[in-house]
Amino acid sequence: MLRAGFDAGIGMIISLVFLVTSVTALIMALLARDDAYRAADKQTKSFWLVILGVTVAVNLTISMLFLSIAGLIASIVFFVDVRPALAQVSGGGKGRRGGSSSDGPYGPYNGGR
Repeated sequence: MLRAGFDAGIGMIISLVFLVTSVTALIMALLARDDAYRAADKQTKSFWLVILGVTVAVNLTISMLFLSIAGLIASIVFFVDVRPALAQVSGGGKGRRGGSSSDGPYGPYNGGR
């Protein structure tokens, strides 16, 4: 009986993590400019909004693990591939922190001077 309660608690935590991940990805996709998707050569903004919106809906309504995992994969693809590309074409990344294109991982590169 204790194990059943433990398993239910773990399942609830996993479902919550899936939901938070998908909602976060949906909000970030919603906030990005439409032309940034085209400039980054990614799928359209409406495509990602539909995919991530369905993911959120599945995580809220249907408790089928394989659908939740498919939605998690879509969210991870957005975070790992699409979002960095959008940030790069939108002027995000090093430009926001005040770095230049000659900055290396340990500071500015000055050509050995």
